[in-house]
Amino acid sequence: MSGIDKMKNKAQELSGEGKERVGEATGDRDLQAEGANDKAAGNLKQAGEKVKDVFKK
Repeated sequence: MSGIDKMKNKAQELSGEGKERVGEATGDRDLQAEGANDKAAGNLKQAGEKVKDVFKK
């Protein structure tokens, strides 16, 4: 997995976590759900890249 992909996926995960917390703090369920989706997408992308790395070796 390239370093750039790792950073992008981690950034998406952290951004999602931030949105989720802000949504929770403000009572904005839509923002909270959007953050949870972003976080999950970042995690899923990281997992996919790790699987690719295993098969490259």
